[in-house]
Amino acid sequence: MDNVLFKDFVKLDIRIGTIIQAEDFPEAIKPAYQLKVDLGKEIGIKNTSAQITDLYTKDELLNKQVIVVVNFPPKQIGPYISECLITGFYSKGKSVVLAVPDKKIANGLRLA
Repeated sequence: MDNVLFKDFVKLDIRIGTIIQAEDFPEAIKPAYQLKVDLGKEIGIKNTSAQITDLYTKDELLNKQVIVVVNFPPKQIGPYISECLITGFYSKGKSVVLAVPDKKIANGLRLA
């Protein structure tokens, strides 16, 4: 594993957001959802996609707070533009378990 300097880590803008919409993404090569995430007044609502269909239903995702990287450049995924990255951890079989806060906090707060 390569070491990363702290000055590089702090370049990441990692925030809390709430998933406000989850839709199927039928054009995706691997099963995925198209998500809208509310990141508070400063950043607003961002679109992203996530390959989390094996562990989460659309209904389970609604109103779930997630940890999001907001300063990657937009990424074209088929016909869809992803504007942020929801974080998670690979578990057995490559399923992604979302990284979430253990208490509800205000959307848009930055990782300390």
